[in-house]
Amino acid sequence: MALFSRTRRAIRRLLVVEDEPLIAFDNEHALERAGYEIVATVDRGDAAIALLEPDKVDAIVLDVNLAGDVDGIAVAEAAGHRGIAVLFVTGSCPGHARDHAWGCLAKPYLPGELVDSLAVIDRMMRGEAVGDKPGALTLFRNAAADG
Repeated sequence: MALFSRTRRAIRRLLVVEDEPLIAFDNEHALERAGYEIVATVDRGDAAIALLEPDKVDAIVLDVNLAGDVDGIAVAEAAGHRGIAVLFVTGSCPGHARDHAWGCLAKPYLPGELVDSLAVIDRMMRGEAVGDKPGALTLFRNAAADG
């Protein structure tokens, strides 16, 4: 056993769902630099749902308002049925969709806040204490940690 072993992340492979190209690019760049594998980046809900395979995607960074007929709430619901974690990234966090995501990062946010928000959700998924979290992050799955 290594003296300084790192805890294995619960979230390694991400699907980015964002219909604003500059935000999508910034998200990809920040997440790749933080060591995440970006499985795909799509701008439509129907394309996202087609990629929801639990053996290929651990979590989704998901905008709520998307072009087309399938919005982020429907994508989050489909992901939940497949056991895939969801982090909403949107200008207005959808309180009515709390059961479909681990949390919501309010736009605008800095790239580091996105990376830190995923780290918080990763700790929650592994049953660890939430610890410090970005101020723009609202947690849904653990009300005690959200206070």
